[in-house]
Amino acid sequence: MRLISIPANPVPDHAVTGTIKTPDGVTLRFARWDPPPGRKGTVVVLQGRAEYIEKYFETVRDLQARGFAVATFDWRGQGLSDRALADPQKGHIRNFSEYATDLGAIMEQVVLPDCPPPIFALGHSMGGAVAIRACHDGSRWFERVVLSAPMIGLRSGPLLRAAGPLARMLRLFGRGSSYIPTGHGKATGSEDFLGNVLTSDPVRFSRNAAVLEEEPALGLAAPTISWVDAAMRAMKRFTAPSYAARIRQPLLLDAAGRDEVVSTPAIENFGMNLLAGRHLILPGSRHEILQEQDIYRAQFWAAFDAFVPGTPRY
Repeated sequence: MRLISIPANPVPDHAVTGTIKTPDGVTLRFARWDPPPGRKGTVVVLQGRAEYIEKYFETVRDLQARGFAVATFDWRGQGLSDRALADPQKGHIRNFSEYATDLGAIMEQVVLPDCPPPIFALGHSMGGAVAIRACHDGSRWFERVVLSAPMIGLRSGPLLRAAGPLARMLRLFGRGSSYIPTGHGKATGSEDFLGNVLTSDPVRFSRNAAVLEEEPALGLAAPTISWVDAAMRAMKRFTAPSYAARIRQPLLLDAAGRDEVVSTPAIENFGMNLLAGRHLILPGSRHEILQEQDIYRAQFWAAFDAFVPGTPRY
């Protein structure tokens, strides 16, 4: 399956692309890149909600420059993987365990057979939540895990406390496949730069918007009530101090100081309960740290280089 290339965002060299089937019959699009000489292992990039492979081409190059092979994929319901509903713009999931199924299928069919060890994970937002769950539940795929603004809790707001019970009630009344009450059908990332809550970098924001303009099928709009219900139940599990304490793999949690999507205090609290790991805050950064200005990305990569074994120090 092809990757979308535009002049501002060309496909990194030597990409291998394709599709796999999950055990429950969902087709996922994947891409991988072999390591440069002097390989140091593989980084599996786990995207956030409404993201897609092309958004991480710059990150792929950053990892290649550090000597890593890279593997990534589109979660079910987004990118060019199978969509669950007749309206493909709806971000829909029944249970977060479906994302665990996706990750397991990619690891077993793509990463473990074709990518060199040791294997590390780099997850953003929703992808970070899936990585945390995999580590907690006993998966031992990753030597170390680096997470960018992981979705451990949502940013506090006047309606947040009611969001979970409301989503559950609406789902029980058969509204699970409807957009959330404030949702709409416009693809995330295609709105105007001014007022966006994802990044303060206008160039990277425009680059990602241009990718969506080139291939609108990559886009994903607001989540459904079912997705929110599943997400709220998944995040509720993270609140118990014993949850983080049971994770044995070393985790690095990078939080954004100006995050208006996920809760930076929730990331801090989770990080303090880890037995093997650390957390830090990047002051001034918005939610999408890897799509941010260079001043924030440089801090992220400095932390990555200090945390992931075998990474050259600059």
